[in-house]
Amino acid sequence: MITLLIILVALAFIMVAIVKYDIHPFLALFVGAIFYGLLSGMSTDLILKSISDGFGGVLGSIGLLILLGVMIGTFLEKTGGALVIAQKILSWIGEKRVISAMMFSGYILSIPVFGDSTFIMMNPISKSLSLKGKVPYAATTIALALGATASHSLVPPTPGPIATAGIYEADLGMVIFWGFIVSLITLIPSYLFVKKVVSKFPWNQSLRFLILKMN
Repeated sequence: MITLLIILVALAFIMVAIVKYDIHPFLALFVGAIFYGLLSGMSTDLILKSISDGFGGVLGSIGLLILLGVMIGTFLEKTGGALVIAQKILSWIGEKRVISAMMFSGYILSIPVFGDSTFIMMNPISKSLSLKGKVPYAATTIALALGATASHSLVPPTPGPIATAGIYEADLGMVIFWGFIVSLITLIPSYLFVKKVVSKFPWNQSLRFLILKMN
């Protein structure tokens, strides 16, 4: 019970450091690991050895794959290839189906490109399509974010799924296969949420109310 509580405290520390204080994830994880070790009563030497062995083991098994994945994503982002892919997806789905187009664009692009980079690149297109299709900007933005998160969290070569496969010594091919299956299934409730809830929510009235309350 005490061990579980210590783990939850360490995870909370890492989440707050990353989300609230915008500390780099690597640094937050490193400090969180030290924090967990100290709370668990581990010696300083053992803490450093555990971090070193764990980090080295993960990098040894999947470090090259992560490096190649990051390189591919960077090339696509810097050369404009990612936008070409996005425009092709939009031409297939059609600009009239704005929500679907943004969700699938985010989904496909977040496989080779980091999710946050995908969101930043596609945000101007999201705003433009929301005006053309007369769809709330919040709907296209959330659709983009949900699509990007679905694949970025589950489908290699993004670092998270690869690292998970390396830690659990899972077959990378099966991780990719099931990652696709599960992430595609999550798009169904995501689409329904955006279409049925976000698109119908009176965002303009709510924003006006908040502005008046702040003043």
